Formats: sequence, structure tokens, C-alpha cells
Amino acid sequence: MSEPRMPIPAPEDTYKGWLFKWTNYIKGYQRRWFVLSNGLLSYYRTQAEMRHTCRGTINLATANIAVEDSCNFVISNGGTQTYHLKASSEVERQRWITALELAKAKASRMQLESDDSGDDSTPNAAGQSTGSRNSEVQSTLRTLGSKVEDLSTCNDLIAKHGSALQRSLSELEGVQLGGETSEKIRQVTERATLFRITSNAMINACRDFMTLAQTHSKRWQKALQSEREQRVRLEETLEQLAKQHNHLERAFRGATVLPSSQSNPAIDSKGPVPRKGDASDEDEENEFFDACEDVQEFITVPADPKYHRSGSNVSGISNELGMDDGTTSLDEQSLASNPESPQSQELVPVRKRRTRIPDKPNYSLNLWSIMKNCIGKELSKIPMPVNFNEPLSMLQRLSEDLEYYELLDRAAKCQSSLEQMCYVAAFTVSSYSTTVHRTGKPFNPLLGETFELDRVQESGYRSLCEQVSHHPPAAAHHAISERGWTLRQEIALASKFRGKYLSIMPLGSIHCIFEKSTHHYTWKKVTTTVHNIIVGKLWIDQSGEIDVVNHKTGDRCHLKFAPYSYFSRDVARKVTGVVTDKDGKAHYVLSGTWDEKMEYSRVMQSSRGGENGADGRQKTVYQTLKAKELWKKTPLPEGAENMYYFSTLALTLNELEEGVAPTDSRKRPDQRLMEQGRWEEANTEKQRLEEKQRTVRREREREANRAASPSEEGKESADGALIEDSISDSPLKTEEVEIASEPSETTYKTDTDETSSDLSLSTETLHGSHPPAYSMEGPYGAPVKSGHQDNYTPMWFERLVDPMTGEPTHIYKGGYWEAKEQGNWDSCPDIF
Repeated sequence: MSEPRMPIPAPEDTYKGWLFKWTNYIKGYQRRWFVLSNGLLSYYRTQAEMRHTCRGTINLATANIAVEDSCNFVISNGGTQTYHLKASSEVERQRWITALELAKAKASRMQLESDDSGDDSTPNAAGQSTGSRNSEVQSTLRTLGSKVEDLSTCNDLIAKHGSALQRSLSELEGVQLGGETSEKIRQVTERATLFRITSNAMINACRDFMTLAQTHSKRWQKALQSEREQRVRLEETLEQLAKQHNHLERAFRGATVLPSSQSNPAIDSKGPVPRKGDASDEDEENEFFDACEDVQEFITVPADPKYHRSGSNVSGISNELGMDDGTTSLDEQSLASNPESPQSQELVPVRKRRTRIPDKPNYSLNLWSIMKNCIGKELSKIPMPVNFNEPLSMLQRLSEDLEYYELLDRAAKCQSSLEQMCYVAAFTVSSYSTTVHRTGKPFNPLLGETFELDRVQESGYRSLCEQVSHHPPAAAHHAISERGWTLRQEIALASKFRGKYLSIMPLGSIHCIFEKSTHHYTWKKVTTTVHNIIVGKLWIDQSGEIDVVNHKTGDRCHLKFAPYSYFSRDVARKVTGVVTDKDGKAHYVLSGTWDEKMEYSRVMQSSRGGENGADGRQKTVYQTLKAKELWKKTPLPEGAENMYYFSTLALTLNELEEGVAPTDSRKRPDQRLMEQGRWEEANTEKQRLEEKQRTVRREREREANRAASPSEEGKESADGALIEDSISDSPLKTEEVEIASEPSETTYKTDTDETSSDLSLSTETLHGSHPPAYSMEGPYGAPVKSGHQDNYTPMWFERLVDPMTGEPTHIYKGGYWEAKEQGNWDSCPDIF
């Protein structure tokens, strides 16, 4: 279909028409309606959109217009905006080029005139001040006009008297000495005097003019600058309003759901992700999102106004909706307004904790300088410098899970199990908030290393961590609070190195038990991915799913950590979740980010009929009350970027403290030297500790071999020595672990014997197959026999079969805090 022929317009006319605009590589050129008016080129998706939505505008005064071929041309304003356009024919393209060039010339001329006039035509906000300013300008112009007239008059007089003086001088040269001489000299003197007087008058007039012009010029410059700043502010405000308007349009089109009594599944509203061809994907940036995978599992919309009542009304609605089990018939504000006890508000720390550590030294990391020293050496002798580390142990990082212990304090006071689940779920998310900028690797703990965190007087809890195994590396953690909760976990790490990124998968369950209600919650951690391992700036992402389960009531919270995607329209680091009862009925919806905050919304009604998800199934639509804050991250202390991005709690973890065990991470010398900025000494001390740990382990294995084979005591072959020295003690040896969710994929887990390396290099052919780490024989709760190759018995933990999960795990057996009170650490090994 041919386009209507339009005449070439005059510069002051408005020119309109259809052009094809390049959007992206997926959609290519798209037909848009363009309007050229007042030096501005704007475009719309349709002609009808001219009344309400402009998709983009470019100012031709500073734009560059370039012709590419017979139908294509480009308009650019220097980089921020570039339009690649195509006309239907060469004739149509030439009409647009002519119109654009004329409009550009006029816009440039108007801008220049506006700048020369001091932008006097800019309208003022108040009519009265505009009138007074115009009156002042008119008065100034009249004054300047009179001065210019004076200058013109003086110029004429100077020209007239100058000519007369020149004639007199010429006559004086031709006069012979005689009676006329005195008369001629008198005339010259008079005319010279008149010329001098006139010149002085002109000089004074010029001085007055310059003084007046300079005075008003400064005032006009200030006024012009003020007007320009106001214009910039108005443009920014207008841009924000346009974005909000566009967002509201998308929300209205994509998230409006009728009440269930009026809804029809066949015509139910779609989700917030627009489909291809919808009006919300007009720009280049948004149109790229059409290719991204849909990861949203449900849709939340505001509940019907009838649900927004308080007190007994909400309770009645809950009963009407089937929530009459006594667990959710609370006021909708019960989560946000859970008061602390007077005791918790009046607690004052008994000691002042430190708020700073020495700034991180500016050491450059040269990978070649590290690797060239490793050529020809045994694998067990490859040292990894502390440049990769942060001055904290992995046990201390594990204790940072208690950064937001207040969430568990509040959960312990909840009467509702579903309400309690919300706080526990928020606590699981909050443990990741400290990792967003923490790209440094913590020190790998030595076998038998411990870390205590005693915060009873400040916060009512204390915790203990111990490195209970090194093959595979595992740490046990036990925390108990005077406010009615206990937290325990055993974490081992598996890793996958994919070249550009490193995925770290924590293995093991976390248990939280509340004393008053005897509710027992369990969950597992998600995968942590470190990006740009080889090239670029390191950054961390958390992704995966967590199921928080209440084993007593059957309640469940399914949390989803969305992985970062360049094409996603969602906020980065997004976390969503739904709290359901044992019957699968949703009661709360959680949303937020793992690095900032979490909010909850109470579900009033749910229904199927949203937009189909990636798996083809319809999404669930939840009608919820207004979202309220559940948890918010505490800002980092001032100067955190120079202190490894440590939080307030992390800054105190390595603070020296009296009375701790000799195996405590605070007493680790290489870690202490690194914190003080003495990295060269820290590297030397680190190597000494590694070699000491190898020696102790070899001796422990020899004793185990003698006990297992008394008849072969003293028999050591060269091959055995080689295996012992170069394989068992190698920091690069790995152990294969099968992940239940990925039966076809092998995960290589770093198995270090010291703190130096996280590399996975050797394979099954190097070390053969190992005996099973744990035997599942034994009664409920009884100690589990171990074929563990460390041949090490932990000091403060023992391995039992967990009654809830049926998994073998290390559980605190007691004795540590009693030994601390007595100051008796004789049973602790010498590991430092």
C-alpha cells in the first residue's frame, strides 16, 4: 500500500508521516508515526497515541542527519539518541530529509537568537514577577538606547570638528609668516579645544555605557543560569512522570484481575510480562526483553476492597476463607508490629566493640608471579597467597548467619506457625545480604579449629563453630539463644569451575528449633556463583530454590532466588516466596531482594487464570493486602569499601578476646597478620601452618594404620610413602560427590588439607576410590560409625543421625562453655 504524497513543507509547518524505525535484531524495522514540529522530531506507535503517549523525541538543533542509501537515513544527537529510519521510497526519503534540514536550520537559528537575547522569553512561574521583570528590562533598554544615541551624536561631532581641525592645520602649513599667523594659530587652538572637549564627552559616555552594560550583564547571566537550571529540573520531573505513567499503564493492562465472582478463566487478565506486540514494548531496551525466559511463578494483585478492614472484620474474613485453624486469624499488622520485650530494648553491651580494622593494602595481584614459582614443584607445595582472602575464617563467615538474629527472636514470640514461618524465611534470606560485595575468600579452617561468638549479654545468644572434617571439608555450627531458639547446621562445600565463573554449592541442612512451640524448621542453602574469575571485576550472585519446612505442622515456604539475567525486566537479586499450610493453601506472599529487604503480603484469595508460565501451566493469581516490611538490611559502616566490605558484626569477629579456646580463629597468626596489613609475613606464616598440618595428619594416619594392621607395623613401602606425601596431603585432590538432583553430572568438591588452595586438579585416577565417608548403621540418634579418612574425632561435636532428616550430621555434645568457665583447655590440640 503506497503512502499518501505530501508536499514539502515550509520550515514553520508541521510535517507528519509513516517511517520504519529500527528496534532490535529480533524485530528489525517497525512502522512508526513520526511528527516534525518546532524543531522536534517525535514518534508514536499509532496516530491515536499522539493524544497521550510519545515514544521518543529528538531535538534537531543539535542533531546530525546522515543519508545511508536510497531509502535509509540516520538521525543522531551525539550518542545518547540515534534513530535508524527507512522511508517507503527514495522520493519519500528526500521529502523527509528536506523537511528535517529546514527544521534543523530554523531550530539552530532560534536557539542562537535565544542565547544572544539572554533567554528573556522564558516564561516565569508567577505573573507578577514576570511583569516586573519585563518592566525592568524595558527601562534598561531605554537607558541603553539613549546612551547609544549620545555615542552617535558624539561621533558626528568628533567627525565634524576633526575635519575642521584638519583644514586649519592644512591652512597653517600654507601660511607665510606675517599678520595672519596669530589669527590662524588662534583658530587652530579653538578647534583643538572643541575636539578635546567632544572627545572627553564621548569617552565619559562610553564609560557609563560599559559600566551599565557590565552591571546588567551579571544580573542577566544569573537569571539565565537560574532559568536553565529550572528547565533541567522540569525536564527531569517530566521524564520521571512519563516513566511512572508508562509503568502504570503496563500495570493496569497486565495485572488487573477481576474478583473471583466476576472473573472468567478464558478472559482473565495477563501477567505483568507484556506479550510481543503489546504497547509496552515500544522502545529498543524493552523489546530485548521479549526473548527472556519467564521465571515468575505467580502473580500478586491488590485484594478486593472488602478485605481491607481491621480487627474483627479481618478475623471474620479469615474464617470465611477457611483460615479458621487459629493460626492466621490475626490482624494483618501482627507481623509488622511484633513488640520486643522491655528486657531486649534495654540491653546495653558490656564492652565496646571495635568499629574499624586497618584498611586493606593496595596490593596488585599478578597471577603469573604466582604460577611461575610453581613450575616443577609437587602439587602439595603450591601456595595460594592471602591476596585472594579476607581476614576472616570460614567459621567466622558461618557465624555471620546470625547478623539478623532479631528475626528469630521475633519468630520465637509468634503465636501463629504461619506467621513464624515468615520470620524464619526472612532469616534465611538475610544471611546472604552480607555477601553482595564480599568477593574475598575466607581462610580455610585448620582441622580442629573453632570459633565462638558469645553475645549473651548484648543479644542473648552464643554460638560455636568447629572444623570437624577436612576430607571432605565440613564445619559444624551450634547457636542457642536465651530467647527460645536453637540454630544448628553442618556445611560442606562443593564447587564447579566453568572457566568464566565458579559455582559453590553448600551441602547440608540447617535446623532451627523453637523451645516454646517445639516447631522444628529445616532448609538448605542456595548456590553462590562468583563471576568474572579470569577477566573483569568479580561479582557474586545467589540463585536457586529453598524449601523451608516446619516438620511439626507441615507448613512450608518455597523461596526462589532469581539468577541475574541481562534481559530480565525484574529488579536484580530478586527473591519471591509463598507460605503455605500442610494442605498447600497459600497464606502469605514474600517478595524482595536478598541484599536489601523482604516484604510480606497476606493472601486474601487465590485463583488460577494468570498468564501461562514457561512450562505451559497457568499461573496462580494471589489477591493480597498491602505489602509491609519484614526485614531490611542495615547499612554498611562508613569506609566499608576499604575494610573488605565488612558489616558491623563482621568487624568485631576477629577482635581479640580473653578466655577463648587456644584453637579459636582469633588466635590464628596468618589471619591476624593479614588483618594488620603485613601480607608478606602472613604468607610465610600460612605456609608454616600448612606444613604443620600435613605433618600432624601423616602421623595420625600412621597411628591409624598401626592400629588397623598390627602385624604390618613398621612396614612402609616407597609407593605408600609417595601416595601419602603427594596425594593424601595434596591441596588439589578432589572427591567426587553425586548430587541427587543432577544424577548425570559429577560435582568436584575441593578437598584441601591446608588453607592454601581451592583448585580442583586431580581426578579419580590419582587417588582411587575412597571408602564411604559415613555408615548409616545404628539406632535412632546413636553415634554413626565413620570410615572417614581424616581419622579425626571432633572435640565438641559428635556425629549422629538427625531425627528429622535421617541424615548423619554433627551435633553439639556440650562441654565447651563449661571448659571456658573453668579456664581448662588441656584437651584442645595445638594447631597453631
